[in-house]
Amino acid sequence: MAQQLVDLRDVEFVIWEQLETEEMLKHEKYEEFNKKTCDLIMKEARNLAIKEILPTMSIGDEKGVVLKDGVVTTPEEFKRPFELLKEGEWPGLRVPPEMGGQGAPQVVGVCANEYFMAGNWPINCYTHMGNGAAWMIQEFGTKEQKEMYVKRITSAEWGGTMLLTEPDAGSDVGALTTTAVKNADGTYSITGNKIFITNGEHDLCSNIIHPVLARIEGDEPGTKGISIFLVPKILVNADGTLGERNDIWCTGVEHKHGIKGSATCSMTMGAKGKCIGTLLGKEKEGMKIMFMMMNEARLGTGLQGLAYASGAYLLALNYAKERIQGRDLKDFAKRDAPGVAIINHPDVRRNLLKMKAYVCGMRSFFYWSTQIGEKNEYLSDKRDPLQSAYFDLMTPIIKEYLSKVGHDVCVEGMQVLGGAGYTKDYLAEQYTRDCKICSIYEGTSGIQAQDLVGRKLGAMKGQAFMKFIGDIMATTAKAKKMKGLEDIAAQVEALAAELGKAAGALGKKLGAGELKAAFAHSLPFLHAMGDTLVAWMLLWRAVTATEKMTDKVKKKDEVFYDGQIKTAQFFIQTEVPVTMGKIAAVIAGSTAAIDIDDAGFGGL
Repeated sequence: MAQQLVDLRDVEFVIWEQLETEEMLKHEKYEEFNKKTCDLIMKEARNLAIKEILPTMSIGDEKGVVLKDGVVTTPEEFKRPFELLKEGEWPGLRVPPEMGGQGAPQVVGVCANEYFMAGNWPINCYTHMGNGAAWMIQEFGTKEQKEMYVKRITSAEWGGTMLLTEPDAGSDVGALTTTAVKNADGTYSITGNKIFITNGEHDLCSNIIHPVLARIEGDEPGTKGISIFLVPKILVNADGTLGERNDIWCTGVEHKHGIKGSATCSMTMGAKGKCIGTLLGKEKEGMKIMFMMMNEARLGTGLQGLAYASGAYLLALNYAKERIQGRDLKDFAKRDAPGVAIINHPDVRRNLLKMKAYVCGMRSFFYWSTQIGEKNEYLSDKRDPLQSAYFDLMTPIIKEYLSKVGHDVCVEGMQVLGGAGYTKDYLAEQYTRDCKICSIYEGTSGIQAQDLVGRKLGAMKGQAFMKFIGDIMATTAKAKKMKGLEDIAAQVEALAAELGKAAGALGKKLGAGELKAAFAHSLPFLHAMGDTLVAWMLLWRAVTATEKMTDKVKKKDEVFYDGQIKTAQFFIQTEVPVTMGKIAAVIAGSTAAIDIDDAGFGGL
């Protein structure tokens, strides 16, 4: 059974028809790119993902990584696809030329990453994760740091990480104990321990550059006293050649529920001698600098959830088309009737369409959000504060909603495969296990919800949220004028209005000092806002498809466009009523979870 990973026709629909990206290609920064070039890039990413990366996914799960004498060894089968990604300059596809990248439109790079993540996320992570460190260095580093590190990291010649979490300082970063002492030559001696460090040590790169959060000796406690340092695995000479081994070592690797091919390391610094680091940016600016990388990581985690969901959906779809089981319901009384593929059974069809609706909605949401940031950050002479706030509003939803719903879709995929989905004969169960981490790392679900309700909703006096509601209403107004879309447009309009009421109810609680009561409903609100975004995106897809349904359209395109309309109808008519119930609960604002005594939860 062939595995598709990502529906390329659907991606093309989003990029060229829904988002009309060709208009953006007219910008001078994209003079080397046109639609044909972008299509070729995306098709090549598809071929590489399916032929070279996907075959290593189950191997990585079976073999994992091995730590011996401070060295982490990845599966031998990872070496070839890693080198192919590196040689093809895929890690730098979305990176600006001044950083050594190709400067491709962001949505084209997103498409490639979606393929690579669905094929084997750990391999993609080994090649691409360093970009976050490179961006920090490009933005805040000295000229020497930029010249020494940036292009080597974006090319995947060297790896990059982020050393943040400690045993007693995870979400509470201000409690970290890693220290830095300034040396006479301006460098710093770093001492401390970090845990849960993705790619902290591995054998795929000749060097790894570690941005490390630490407190300079004597600086105040809490987050205000934190600085950030660049700590290379192997010290780099002034001429760029590799020097002595630095005193930063992997002391353990985690044995995990999923993503077993990814090295999740415990790291120690300064235990065997002297760990040398250089200050990045200014003293005590560590949190500000780190959040630049953290926000990018959170967006990447949302894409990871989408990629798993896409792979799981297409696996389930292909299986349902081929698996013969049971008679068609219309022939139920005929014992000699032939068996049919399970895609003919109503409940399987409902399951598949539910998966498709979420995958399509999440893809449009992510690609659209990517363009908002791209236009404001890279294609404008001056950043628009409202557009920045609008993009920031979407960040916690991308991270949490795509992570949570991505996992839900993977579970649904296992259900479609039935007993076979619970075995290792298919990737359905691995997609499900691998995807679970997405709602945990880079800030758990509750942290994203607090960020949304506590910071992002009220930004610029709520203007970003009101723009969000206004953009939905613009789409519903257009859809109401189209035959066949009137009813679902009205439902989305009503949904957006109710979501606005829920935001107001939470705002009143926060204003009244009822913080715990408000935050007890922050995650349900985030999920309801995510549902609203999916409903909007699917309605927008239906509007675009309706506009394309002319007499001259080819039959296969007619079927595709009709599929967009049916998908929107399904989600809005069956899932949105459930979301309205979630919103009603947020508005009602039960305080039971806050009022219950600790002992009332039960247990010993």
